[in-house]
Amino acid sequence: MVSDYLQTVDWSRAQFAMTAVYHWFFVPLTLGLSVLIAMMETLYYRTRDDFWRRTTRFWMRLFGINFAIGVATGLILEFEFGTNWSNYSHFVGDIFGAPLAIEGIMAFFLETTFIAVMFFGWNKVGRGFHLASTWLTAVGANLSAWWILVANAWMQYPVGCTFNLQTVRNEMTSFWEVALSPVAVNKFFHTVCSSFTLASLFVVGVSAWYLLRRREEKMARASIALASAFGFVFVVLTATTGDRSGVVVARVQPMKLAAMEALYRGEEGAPLTLFGVLRPERERTSDDVFRFSLGVPRLLSLMSFRDAGAFVPGIDDLVDGNPGRGIMPVAEKMARGRVAVGELVCYRAAREVGDRPAMEAVERRFDPSTPEGRAFLRDYFAYFGYGYLQSPQQTVPNVPLLFYSFRVMVGAGVFFMLLLAFVWRSNRRGTLVRQRWLLRVCIWTIPLAYLASQAGWVLAEVGRQPWAIQELMPVGIAASKLPSASVGVTFFLFLALFSALLVAEISILLRQIKIGPEKIDNE
Repeated sequence: MVSDYLQTVDWSRAQFAMTAVYHWFFVPLTLGLSVLIAMMETLYYRTRDDFWRRTTRFWMRLFGINFAIGVATGLILEFEFGTNWSNYSHFVGDIFGAPLAIEGIMAFFLETTFIAVMFFGWNKVGRGFHLASTWLTAVGANLSAWWILVANAWMQYPVGCTFNLQTVRNEMTSFWEVALSPVAVNKFFHTVCSSFTLASLFVVGVSAWYLLRRREEKMARASIALASAFGFVFVVLTATTGDRSGVVVARVQPMKLAAMEALYRGEEGAPLTLFGVLRPERERTSDDVFRFSLGVPRLLSLMSFRDAGAFVPGIDDLVDGNPGRGIMPVAEKMARGRVAVGELVCYRAAREVGDRPAMEAVERRFDPSTPEGRAFLRDYFAYFGYGYLQSPQQTVPNVPLLFYSFRVMVGAGVFFMLLLAFVWRSNRRGTLVRQRWLLRVCIWTIPLAYLASQAGWVLAEVGRQPWAIQELMPVGIAASKLPSASVGVTFFLFLALFSALLVAEISILLRQIKIGPEKIDNE
């Protein structure tokens, strides 16, 4: 039975990860392209030049294809919380469900209402109202991202809640603490800025394809002029918010930081590894992690704590403890967590037999208004999630995956910054159309942008493992108790469905790009 449940957990994790990866193929382009389209229509509104109307309608067509498939995968992703992760939903549904409900009622309703006017309102409503509808669609899409990222950020940094002993659930005590936590705010801006960058690279790449074929040169150059400038601004902001993410992660998820830097032994003035090749796990030791590496001394300490001499804890410090630095070993946290779990077991048993004195004794330990309660909550219940772990090593995420994902994301970001600046300059000077090698680079940068975007999400989500909710609920107890075969079957069904949707989107997008905007005007 235990073995079957572990298989269920593994299948559920695989299914959710696969759904999230496929969904994220569509979201960044939706977020960024909606804003670029609104900017293009604004130019049409101000100039009354039909060139901008035609250009807007072309990019709007590509946006609509992407938006429709993104919605389909997103709905399935939300339903999986109830089907595959019912224990999670019960334990924190009061908190996690609030931003998702707001997203559905306010943001998703806003974008789906005005997207109809945006697509079908040409020549049917006034130009001003149509422009407003396009902007409201863009605002709605990005508001949806805000509330979804608030929910995700709470899993990374659970705040604004308290534990209800009667219902064995965490319940929200401060909506604004949840909505405006430093993790939520920074995650939103970093994600949206990176999405705007991806959309800009998409527009630049598609426009480069037209220039290579000497088609639609005016539209392509105008689109590149707007998208390259827009993208450069937001790739710089992505780097800025990414730097801030490192500061936040260093404080609230130190294990994630240590894993993505492959830092096993903490040190003062820790270096930042620019590039390196890790040794296989069987050969790796705390003092010999890399086959070779290139790093900048003291930079990790400076970026993480704004102090070049600051101590950055490593994986060994966080697992085994470091009394000199005030770091408790995971084994001790597990022991304290099991005390808290044991109290809940006692309370449930006492309630089943109606033993009121025993229930009151447990209730006093969970009462934050008494010294006994405050001490218990601080010293034991704070480590509640650790009580379900089997070994301290479970707290270490996949180090190679995080290490390489981080470097793919950052390296690609630096490349995008240089490329967009160079493309903007060449386009402004009128030499871009003659630089065919650069146009080809722009086209091949589109899949690189998607790879970098996916690497960012791998870093965020794999770095949190083994926690469904950071230090509060391990993934192993969050899953529903379903037959593993059922989850396995749905995994392959969803894999086939999502693969078909992805292939369909790519083929439809390519067909529409080949057709070009000239056919749209004849509709």
